[in-house]
Amino acid sequence: QVQLVESGGGSVQAGGSLKLSCAVSVFEYRNYCMAWVRQAPGKQREEVAIIDSDESKTYADSVKGRFTISKDSAKNSLYLQMNSLRPEDTAIYYCAAVFSLFRRLCPPGTEYAYWGQGTQVTVSS
Repeated sequence: QVQLVESGGGSVQAGGSLKLSCAVSVFEYRNYCMAWVRQAPGKQREEVAIIDSDESKTYADSVKGRFTISKDSAKNSLYLQMNSLRPEDTAIYYCAAVFSLFRRLCPPGTEYAYWGQGTQVTVSS
C-alpha cells in the first residue's frame, strides 16, 4: 500500500528557507509523476513543482528560481527546497504521486492517486 508522509514544514520569516521531505512507502511501478501541491486558505490548489521518473521537472511560475524539487530513489523520498520564501508561500503543502506501468508525461493538472497528509508552511513578513 502506497503511503506518503510529509515533514519539514514550519514557520519562517520572509527571505528564509525550508526543506520539505516526503517519504514514500513503496513505488508501485518504476514510472511515476510526483509533485508538491499547496493549498492556501481561500485560494485554489496549486501544483508548485512536478518531477517524473525521467527526472524532468516543472515549476509553477510563482516559485521558479526559488524552489527546487528533487528525489532520492535510494531513500524512497521526495524533497522540496524552498528558498527566498515570501508570505504568499504560506499554505499547506502536500506530496502527491501517481504510478504507471508505462512511461507517461506529467503535465500540470495531472490527476494524482496518492496524497500525503500535508505539512503547514507559514511565512511571516
